[in-house]
Amino acid sequence: MNGRFHTRAFKIQLCKLIESGEKRPAQLCREHKLAESSLLKWRKEYQTRGEGAFTPREPDKIPTEKLGYEAKIA
Repeated sequence: MNGRFHTRAFKIQLCKLIESGEKRPAQLCREHKLAESSLLKWRKEYQTRGEGAFTPREPDKIPTEKLGYEAKIA
């Protein structure tokens, strides 16, 4: 990880460009020096959560397996 931070607005903008067919994922990766895996992860979240993507999830929507694991190590 190179430590760059991308805003929620930036991620949504790129996802919209892909969804509209205006740009291809590989093209955006080259233009913005992104790893394709990051962009595809953003796209998947955007497709799943829509405009609510890239915001913190509410605690009751976090998978229970993760909460149980964290409780064990606390």
